[in-house]
Amino acid sequence: MSERKFFVGGNWKMNGSKSTIDGIVDFLTKGPLDPKSEVVVGCPAIYMQYAISKLPKNVAVAAQNCYKVPSGAFTGEISPAMIKDVGSNWVILGHSERRNVFKESDELIAEKVGHALAEGVNVIACVGELLEEREAGKTQEVVFHQTKCIADKVTDWSKVVIAYEPVWAIGTGKTATPEQAQEVHEQLRQWLSKNLSADVAAKTRIIYGGSVTAGSCKELAKKPDVDGFLVGGASLKPEFVQIINANQ
Repeated sequence: MSERKFFVGGNWKMNGSKSTIDGIVDFLTKGPLDPKSEVVVGCPAIYMQYAISKLPKNVAVAAQNCYKVPSGAFTGEISPAMIKDVGSNWVILGHSERRNVFKESDELIAEKVGHALAEGVNVIACVGELLEEREAGKTQEVVFHQTKCIADKVTDWSKVVIAYEPVWAIGTGKTATPEQAQEVHEQLRQWLSKNLSADVAAKTRIIYGGSVTAGSCKELAKKPDVDGFLVGGASLKPEFVQIINANQ
């Protein structure tokens, strides 16, 4: 058995309203949720305080992004200090949509990770390759470069969860097979061991994100290097409970 606690993140993305959140609160409260799973949901910034006030105590709330400095003239951004001020201590950084839709560079994402950690906010750090990169045989090259940029800014790995999300499997209904996911997770863990330490490699949770559903989660959860999930659309639906409980 791994010493790594199973971790399930839900990323609501730009979805929701107070009434939708009430519905999510309802099914998460009814659960029951496996107490051996750590659960964190990524909420739009404007609803974070509302979600924190309503969700059961065994479900934490993450911001979906933040900037790399504490405050200043950065219209529309939020800082780790603000995230903490509303009662959260998690943020998702480097999500493929931030990278590919909003054109955030590996370097900017790494700076954000470093600042969030320095401010005492835990990070779900996302890495993953595009379809054309996978087809060109560049999965390792891309994922290792993204991971190295992040690793250069991390001082305490106990505060970081790595989310591997093959971009070609997000919102497309395509899921990497359990074997494909395990292969990259294992390579990532080997990279951590070689470039950081065996201890970091053994303890850091590497979760899988990419069209995870109640149907696909059980097989994925059986893989030795898959320590949980970062779930998109399914985290808005009652099936999210089954995904949280996938490791039972």
